[in-house]
Amino acid sequence: MTQHTTSATPATSASPASHSVAFGLDTFGDTTVDDRGARVHHAQVIRDVVEQAVLADEVGVDAFGVGEHHRPDYAVSAPDVVLAGIATRTQRITLGSAVTVLSSDDPVRVFQRFSTIDALSGGRAEVVLGRGSFTESFPLFGLDLQQYEQLFSEKLDLFSALLPEKPVTWSGELRRPLVDQRVYPETEGGLSAWIAVGGSPESVVRAARYRMPLMLAIIGGAAGGFAPFADLYRQANAQLAGTDAPRLPIAVHSPGFVAETDEKAAALALPHWLVNRNKIGRERGWGDAVEADFHREVRSGAMYVGSPETVAQKIAATVRTLGLDRFDLKYASGPTPHEHLMNSVDLYGRKVIPRVRELLTAAGYEPGVPQQVSRV
Repeated sequence: MTQHTTSATPATSASPASHSVAFGLDTFGDTTVDDRGARVHHAQVIRDVVEQAVLADEVGVDAFGVGEHHRPDYAVSAPDVVLAGIATRTQRITLGSAVTVLSSDDPVRVFQRFSTIDALSGGRAEVVLGRGSFTESFPLFGLDLQQYEQLFSEKLDLFSALLPEKPVTWSGELRRPLVDQRVYPETEGGLSAWIAVGGSPESVVRAARYRMPLMLAIIGGAAGGFAPFADLYRQANAQLAGTDAPRLPIAVHSPGFVAETDEKAAALALPHWLVNRNKIGRERGWGDAVEADFHREVRSGAMYVGSPETVAQKIAATVRTLGLDRFDLKYASGPTPHEHLMNSVDLYGRKVIPRVRELLTAAGYEPGVPQQVSRV
């Protein structure tokens, strides 16, 4: 069993309920194609991700997340390095992972890398911790998949002990203990850390137990189906930390794509979504998806695809239904060309976000308080 001793400081620097709803963009650095359909080199994809982040900063997006994968259809295996590059090119946007696969990483090094990004960005770093939905990193780093759950649990316990930035004494079963150890560089204002979950009650409660904000990854099905998990998180926080404790935020990460019209968005997104979905599906023994599956997810599921008005209406409904503090759009799914991604980023920042804010204001929405919404 893991044991650690630290200050009683909560394991996150996230602010309480006085803030407004935030809107982010996430990418896994999907390997793209050019306008002739030819595969773009990983190196260029990474440079393109930096340009997408710079544009997101310019058009008013609140946060930018970069995912971690270790396979040919994604270019980014070291999101913290990419984020460090973005930090030197941006001014205001929060920079984080989407997600950091903590199970196959070292918690001390994760903290050090993100505290370094925090320094480079002037306090704009955050880390989103998860187990990930792919397992390629385990054999790559010599880890035993039989220890999948234990690795995440123990490493999360250690990472949470590092967040107060005080001397840590900690012991577990899978690595040597720490005794009165400090980790550097220190941040100037604390490092914000989220836990990403796919919808298991145990993971939701664990996030509450560690006093970390919750990032719900909703990649299929109606958002309203995740309301019990958001409610469970709020209830667990109240029971574990007390009703007087600061409220912790809840966010959603979901896929989507924005273009000038609904028809254009669907036409551009559909073929690349099918490539991505069916490649992964065949690896996992799923049947191939077809065009009707895409349109069903757009109409009533987890895909936020369409014109700025269509996407804004759906995001606003999701925020209200789940009582969210933040919504992150995973704006790339499959080998969508860079120019189309840049247009989607631009429309999201200039058109979608302001419209969602208008809709939330008109509905009298208060972050953290779910509302009845008929269309989710």
